[in-house]
Amino acid sequence: PVANATITPGPLSHLVHTGDPVTLRCSVQVGSAPVTFTWLHNGQEVARGPVLELGDVDVGHSGTYQCVATNQLGQDGHRVFQALSPELALEVTPQGHWKRAVATGVGGSVLFLVLLVGVVVGRHWWNNM
Repeated sequence: PVANATITPGPLSHLVHTGDPVTLRCSVQVGSAPVTFTWLHNGQEVARGPVLELGDVDVGHSGTYQCVATNQLGQDGHRVFQALSPELALEVTPQGHWKRAVATGVGGSVLFLVLLVGVVVGRHWWNNM
C-alpha cells in the first residue's frame, strides 16, 4: 500500500506573490507501481498527476493544497489504498501593493522635505527684511 505522501516544496505554508510561477510535486515513500496522484485545492479535485503546475499565480490560487496517492493490490483491483499528504497552505499576495505603498511613502517624504525647505527659506527671507 502507498504511504507517506508528501508535497514539495515544503514547508506547510508558502507565501508567494502574484505572477510568481509555482510548481508542486507529490511523491510517496512507500508504494508499488502504478501509483496515481490526484490534487485537491480547498478539498476540490483540480488535477491529476505527480506534478501540479499553477503557472503565474494570482490571488485565486490561495488556499490549501493536498495530494492523494492511490494504488491497488492484486489483479482484480478490489483492494485500493490511498495516502493523503499534509495540507500545504499557499498564500498569494498582490505584488503591486507593497510597491505602491513604498512609492506613496517616498512621495510623501519628498513633499514634506520640499515644504520644510520652503518654510526655512521663507523664514530666512522674512528675517532679512
